[in-house]
Parts: sequence; structure tokens; C-alpha cells
Amino acid sequence: MKEEKDIQEEEKEEVRPDSEGFTESDHRRFLPPGNEEFASELIEEVKVEIVEETASEEPEIDSEQPVVESTDEPETSRAETEAPCTTDKSPWGIVSHTVSWLMVPMLMPVYGTILIFTLSILSLSSAATRLWFTAIVFGINVMLPVLVIILLKWFGIVSDPGLNVRKERSIPYIVCILCMLATAWFMYVKHAPAMFCLFYVGGAIGGLVNLLINFKWKISAHAAGVAGILALLIRISSDGFPQGNVMLWLLIWILLAGGTGSARLYLQRHTFWQVMAGYAVGFLSVYITTAFGV
Repeated sequence: MKEEKDIQEEEKEEVRPDSEGFTESDHRRFLPPGNEEFASELIEEVKVEIVEETASEEPEIDSEQPVVESTDEPETSRAETEAPCTTDKSPWGIVSHTVSWLMVPMLMPVYGTILIFTLSILSLSSAATRLWFTAIVFGINVMLPVLVIILLKWFGIVSDPGLNVRKERSIPYIVCILCMLATAWFMYVKHAPAMFCLFYVGGAIGGLVNLLINFKWKISAHAAGVAGILALLIRISSDGFPQGNVMLWLLIWILLAGGTGSARLYLQRHTFWQVMAGYAVGFLSVYITTAFGV
């Protein structure tokens, strides 16, 4: 009776099947009688194999490491981040970097001055006068802002001399606005035509709009600058007593404006709408100021 009771308890015991689908009862069933000791050893080996397989299938979870949950948030482009951008060494990247530096916003007042003294009534002035005015504009709008940016970089206020980080643009914007207003005052004192004085005022207004937008959103100052020159050329062709082939320069500048915007997009400094917004702000600021401020 005791042996039958032990057999019944063994039959009731549930054992997890091994890798081949056999249970402990199956292994006992296929063993010849009288080999209970051998059967017990074999069953113990099967149990060890089952435990090892289970451990390998279930990865261990380290309770000390935090579980990182994956999110379905879309990847943000480099233009929308706050980190300084890296340099693209590809051929198109080199071209885009060159265009971006040649069309940097600080040079727009200088280019505007050269075009004014080349295509308008002021082209009748002497070469020395034109050179002197251009040098003054260069000193006010390029040398001073560059010096300020160098000092800001020296004191750690800006991390990127190219000012690609949105939050680091406020002080340079303010400096450039003041420089544009100083240039307008200089032209006014030297009795330049009102429309050309207002060109620099329009540039300052565009810079102010960009500054306000920059607190919440990164707008393209490059696009604003080239669009402002485009508005100046249109105003010269209509009311500036054009003396040269203004239409040719207008076509050239349209291509330059498109190339500048494309370069900023290729380098991922801005998104499409940031470039479009820059075009709109720069063009409207200069055109409206020069057309209705006279």
C-alpha cells in the first residue's frame, strides 16, 4: 500500500517538460524496472538542463538600472536644435559654407552701399568719396559687430562664432541694429538722398523684427539680409535715378538670394519656413520703409 501511495503522489507531481517535450513521468515510463537509482540521476540531469534553458531564454533585469521607455517622437532636424552645427566637408558643403560667409548679414549694408554708389544717382560722385563712404560703412557694420562677437566668445557668452544657436543671437542682433541706425544717421548728416538713408533704417527695423521673433523661433537672418538688398534694387530701378544696368543686377541678386537660402537649407541651419520668413521680413522692412518713409 505504501508503494502504491508513493507511485500515486509521483504521478500527481507536475514536472515542466524538457526541450524535447518529455516530462519526468515520461522518462520513468521508458526506463526498465529495477533501475530506480539510475532513473533518479537521469531525472536530476533533465531538471538541471530545464533550469539552464529557462535562464537563457529569460534575460536578467537589472533593478538598479532605470528602464528606458522608447518614444515615438519624430527626430528633430539640426536646424531646430540648440547645439552648434558641425562643418560639412563635402563639395556641396564647402560651397554652401562659402556662400553663407560671403552673404553674412553684417555684409549686407556694405553691399547695399556699393550698389547705391554704382547704380543710382550717387554713381556720379568721385571714386574717393565712394571709397570713403564704403569704408565707413564697413567699419560700423562689420568691424564693430565682429569685435563684439569675439568678446562674447572670449567671455563664453556665445559658443559658436557663426551664431547658429538661437539663444545666443540676442546681443549680436542688438549690436547690428544699433550699427544700422548709426549708418543711417551718418548718411543723413552727409546729405545722402532720403531713400538711401532709409535703406539702413529699414535694415534696422528688419533686425528688430528678427530679434523679437528670435525669442521664440529661429528665423534666417541671411535670408532677411539678401531680401533687403533685393528690395533696395527694386527701389533704385523705380525711384533712384538708375545710372547702370539695374535689371541685370536685380537678376543676379535674385540668383544670389536663392543660392543663399538653399545653402542655409543644405547645411540644415534653418528650415524651409524659417528661410521664407526671413525673406519676407527683410524685403518688406526695406521696401515699405524706403517707399513710404520719404
